[in-house]
Amino acid sequence: MRKIILASQSKQRQRLLNQIGLKFVTAKSDAKEDMRLKGSCAKLVMSNALKKAEDVAKRYGSGVVIAADTVVLSGRKIIGKPKDLADAFRTLKLISRKPQWVYTGMAVIDIDNKKVLTDYEKTKIYMYRLSDRQIRNYFRKVSPMDKAGSFDIQGLGSIFINRIEGCFNNVIGLPLAKLAKMLRRIGIDLFS
Repeated sequence: MRKIILASQSKQRQRLLNQIGLKFVTAKSDAKEDMRLKGSCAKLVMSNALKKAEDVAKRYGSGVVIAADTVVLSGRKIIGKPKDLADAFRTLKLISRKPQWVYTGMAVIDIDNKKVLTDYEKTKIYMYRLSDRQIRNYFRKVSPMDKAGSFDIQGLGSIFINRIEGCFNNVIGLPLAKLAKMLRRIGIDLFS
């Protein structure tokens, strides 16, 4: 198996790759994410993922780099990880008021064969309307600071979700089915 490098320190993304049996190392990307929506949200998250992948790929002579960027799109407003608890509070209150889209852009760089792939996934989430008290109590138990949208769908935050339309793993931060297709295109088959 070729060396796989995950350009992320995200525990959630690491858990997802472990869940599908992928052996990998992690590397932190120092690329600056753009949070301004100039065109489509899909282009934004794919561009951010590609910046992260390229930043990490230049440190390795061989292997396959996987990078991702996840945001919540509320109307025309991009919501990433919160700046502080007050921002997290406003964010969670906002996204619990009406359905929102979660976008994840992915980039895969095959360093050896000089191939670069990008793609994205989007999932619509419907949350129950949350009270100020519920949000404050949630933040006492779960830190929102490393989560786009300020909640965790695979943990305690799952009780806020009425339903989703689309890929569940996308909301966690890495759409595995789409990633597997991208890896197959560069010769890595998870079933071989």
